Amino acid sequence: MSKAKRNLLVVEDDSGLQRQYKWNFENYNVTIVGERGDAIEAYEKEKPAVVTLDLGLPPDPDGTSEGFATLEEILKIAPRTKVIVASGHGGHESALKAISMGAYDLYQKPVDPDQLGLIVERAYRLYDLEEENLRLSEVQQTSGFQGLITGCPNMYKVCNMVERVAPANVSVLLLGASGTGKELLARAVHNLSDRRNGRFVAINCAAIPENLLESELFGYEKGAFTGAVKQTKGKIEMAEGGTLFLDEIGDMQFSLQVKLLRFLQERVIERIGGRKEIPVDVRVVCATHQDLEADIAEGSFREDLFYRLSEIIITIPSLAEREGDAILLAKIFLVKFNEELNKQIKSFTQDALTSIASYNWPGNVRELENRIKRSVIMCNGNKITSDDLELNIKENEITILNLKAVRENADIKAINMAMAQSSGNVRQAAKILGISRPTFYGLIKQYDIKI
Repeated sequence: MSKAKRNLLVVEDDSGLQRQYKWNFENYNVTIVGERGDAIEAYEKEKPAVVTLDLGLPPDPDGTSEGFATLEEILKIAPRTKVIVASGHGGHESALKAISMGAYDLYQKPVDPDQLGLIVERAYRLYDLEEENLRLSEVQQTSGFQGLITGCPNMYKVCNMVERVAPANVSVLLLGASGTGKELLARAVHNLSDRRNGRFVAINCAAIPENLLESELFGYEKGAFTGAVKQTKGKIEMAEGGTLFLDEIGDMQFSLQVKLLRFLQERVIERIGGRKEIPVDVRVVCATHQDLEADIAEGSFREDLFYRLSEIIITIPSLAEREGDAILLAKIFLVKFNEELNKQIKSFTQDALTSIASYNWPGNVRELENRIKRSVIMCNGNKITSDDLELNIKENEITILNLKAVRENADIKAINMAMAQSSGNVRQAAKILGISRPTFYGLIKQYDIKI
């Protein structure tokens, strides 16, 4: 069955352009109107996600008053609507005003059908991402993946694996760099398992000194050492019937690894200073940013413990490997910190979004969250700019977000590579690219490539 056509509202009073739009957007369910009243009526009836709007509408076709009034009314009805405004009326000032009022993007007149088609398609994609995020936020309290936001296929695979692993009573090892969300996924393993009504107890093995970590894990009896004034349960006992999450397990000292291994084998513990074996029913989930197999080779991590902990291994991609997630998360964090800090920053400028998409984010989601919080605090206008973000990005690392520019760059790169492989032979280069010589010469002229 073919996918239902999307609703698209076109507000344009020129009859010639109306016919062009009807043809250009044949893959959409297009409604075309020529004045403000009809536009509002059509919008309330169809509720389209995307609207293209000419600012010059009757009875003021040479001005912009009716267009701006239409823009304001549509966004008042549904603020998340993506309104794409024609920038032919009033020039630069009108374009800036439209964007400041909440318009999604601009297109130039005379209309380039291909360019406008790309802008419209991109608007639908962004709208879909935002709607999906809202849907996820609404079901978050009933979902196992509380706090996890993504639109990336790589992370969908990770979540799918967690869903399949969670009901099985096996140990899980989460591998990923700092800030990738290992604890969120560990909680998801717990929330989606039959232990969800038990406790989720987390401990960071890298944050507690070795001599204290043992007592934190296993507990101690009264008088076991100076300061032990009462019997105290450890984290393992506290997680009875639930899940124990050992974060940064790769930083655990070798001597303590032996005691943890015994617990995993026997499922009993002894408190420090005690002689009684205490059976404990707990599921163990571990995480680390280290290469445990390399640590085993160096002799700093026990191989037998590794195999006990890694019945299932889940590798979490870095934020740089999650295409599109940096921008998606940045917009979520902007909403969050607007509320927390009582700010009213509307969005990001295009150069800021380009910077977010281009930056490598070595600190992953945690770094992104901190950077957006700082930008919200420091921003003086109603939009966060690339200067507010202060990301150190080299020019050759900038990600191109315009599809036309991406295609042109790819064409130029392919032509240069083909010419290099053919030692400058045009006939052979065209053959490598799978095109005719006239087409090859046309591309060379189009992109002004010097042979």
